[in-house]
Amino acid sequence: MTSTRNSRRWWRTARLLAAPATLLVLGAVVAAPQSQAAPNAVLASFSDDFDGPAGSGVDGGKWVHETGDNVNNHERQWYTDGTANAALDGQGHLVITAKKENIGKNCWYGTCEYTSARLNTSGKFSTSSGHVEARMKLPRGQGMWPAFWMLGTDIGTAGWPQCGEIDVMENVGFEPNTVHGTIHGPGYSGSGGIGAAYTGPNFSDDFHTYAVDWSTDKIVWSVDGNAYQTRTPADVGGNQWVFNHEFFVILNLAVGGYWPGDPDASTQFPQQLVVDYVHVS
Repeated sequence: MTSTRNSRRWWRTARLLAAPATLLVLGAVVAAPQSQAAPNAVLASFSDDFDGPAGSGVDGGKWVHETGDNVNNHERQWYTDGTANAALDGQGHLVITAKKENIGKNCWYGTCEYTSARLNTSGKFSTSSGHVEARMKLPRGQGMWPAFWMLGTDIGTAGWPQCGEIDVMENVGFEPNTVHGTIHGPGYSGSGGIGAAYTGPNFSDDFHTYAVDWSTDKIVWSVDGNAYQTRTPADVGGNQWVFNHEFFVILNLAVGGYWPGDPDASTQFPQQLVVDYVHVS
C-alpha cells in the first residue's frame, strides 16, 4: 500500500450482479445486445486487438458496457453505452473518451457534468490464472482516473471484497509518472489494499504495457516487462487469499473521485484512454 492512496472507490461494483445477459451495474440495468454471444458461450481465451472501422463499437461477444454514475467513490462521470464514449479509431485502437458535457442525466451530485465509458467481460470471458496484459496510452490532467483491473465472478453472491479485486494498472492525473498495482480482499480492502507503485516516464506521452502474471498463489505486476511487485498469500496478514478462482476483466476511465480529486481549471477535455490491445494467455 502506498502513501498516496486515500479512501478509494472500492464499493463501486459491489452491486454488480454478474448474470450472463443482464447486469445490474452502478444502479442501471443493462440488457445484453442481441448481437452478443449466447449466455453460455463464455470465451475460453481472450484477445482483442480492436481492429475495425473508425467509429465502430467494441465486439459485443467480448465486452459489456456498464452505465450510470458512482456515488460510492464520488466519481463525477456518467458511464454511457454505444460509441459516444467508447469506439474504435480505425487504426487498431479502442478509445475511451471522457468528455465535459451535459447529456440530461442526473448523477449523485445533481446534473451530470461529464461522460465516459466502462467495459467488462462479465459473462463473456473469465480466467483464474495467466498472463493478463494491455498496451495503453493514458490520459492526462487533474481528476483523470484510468484503470485496467479484474473482479471475481462471484461478486453477485459473495460481494466485495470477498470476491477479490486485482488492479493491474491504475493512474491518477496528479501523478503522471506513476502507476499502481493493488489487490483487495477480506481484511485488506479500500485504503487497506495491498500494493505498490511503479515510477517511470509520463505515461500519457506514449503507449506502455501493463501486465500481471497470475498463478494460484502468486501475482507479479510489470510495466513494459519490468516486474516491480510480487504478492503471495504470505502478504495478506493471515487474511483469506481470494485470488484462486475466476475473475473477469474491466477497462474504464473515471473522472474525479476520492483518490484523484475532481477536475479543475487546468484539466483539458476531452481526455482519452487509448487501448492498443488486451490479451490474456
